[in-house]
Amino acid sequence: MVYEARDLINQRKIEHLEICIREKVEPEGASTWFEEITLLHNPLPEINLNEINTSTVFLNHEFKAPIFVSGMTGGHPQAKKVNMAIAKVVEKLGIGMGVGSQRAVLKNKDLEDTFSVVREYAPTAFIVGNIGASQLVMEKYDLEMLEKLVEMVDANALAIHLNPLHECVQIEGEPYYKGVLERVKELAENLSVPVLLKETGCGFSKEAALKAAQARISGIEIGGAGGTSFALVEYYRALRKGNMYAARIAGSFVTWGIPTAISICEVRSVTSIPLIASGGIRNGIEVAKALALGADLAGVALPVLRSYSNGGVEGVEEYLRKLIDELKITMFLTGCSSLRDLRRIPLVVSSRFNEWLKQRKIDLDFIRNKSPA
Repeated sequence: MVYEARDLINQRKIEHLEICIREKVEPEGASTWFEEITLLHNPLPEINLNEINTSTVFLNHEFKAPIFVSGMTGGHPQAKKVNMAIAKVVEKLGIGMGVGSQRAVLKNKDLEDTFSVVREYAPTAFIVGNIGASQLVMEKYDLEMLEKLVEMVDANALAIHLNPLHECVQIEGEPYYKGVLERVKELAENLSVPVLLKETGCGFSKEAALKAAQARISGIEIGGAGGTSFALVEYYRALRKGNMYAARIAGSFVTWGIPTAISICEVRSVTSIPLIASGGIRNGIEVAKALALGADLAGVALPVLRSYSNGGVEGVEEYLRKLIDELKITMFLTGCSSLRDLRRIPLVVSSRFNEWLKQRKIDLDFIRNKSPA
């Protein structure tokens, strides 16, 4: 079958979903480095579990818990069901979510409902739209077009996803980033909603975070290494298509990136910009560690997708409730009655973690004290 350009994008979206559900896309040897951090147990917490408050405010929006379902999908009819399920749950739990790249709908308006369904089922939740950085540069979308993407999901913010590695190893990739900061700054200054920068699995360094902050964006989703590797996703795609050369190149980069826990520290060492920690966060203990390091929210994606695949709406709700309850228990066991308290508890980090901070001239106590609570 011969696909038109717009159909190729749709097909790629569903292939990504299928591979993430069926294949092992978290590579051996990669780590978030959250295991390098220990939260000290407090046998005298002096609080009650049922009194713990997990509420927070992110970009002037109230969250009942500091959880964000990172943008994954849209642009394919099958993706509509996934987005609908997630939207129902985030609305019920009082948290937030993003959608996948909305580029496809700019080429095929028939796919609009695969995105707009989110706001339909999550009328009060925090919703983030999404467009790719390389497409922003290459296709030169104007402000009017991007405002349509915002309007489509009645977004509270628009994420520009940064995926330079993915664009390099994807067979149909478009690794065009020259001029991207100028475009980001233009949007940050003129778009009707806040603009976020979102990495997709390789993390942020302090140098990149400083450039991002200078471009006047409103927040960063770090998307650190240790979770889903899109190099590995593209490795599987290349194998399916019989392109061994592309598979070998993708395979060389499956562990590339800055571990999520370290990336939080990198960003926080240069800016107090609103920060979503994502990339391999799988349980409430890791959520607590991310917040203790200075993140404002914790983002999850792959386990939500797999929970939907295994149990539909109920599966998504069970996983996200589990995440929140694990966070509450972790807070109880460390004597924290609010998220603010997580910034004040002592942390023990491994020599490996400490050596990275030392080489990068990052003071952990300083970044935790200056992070907004």
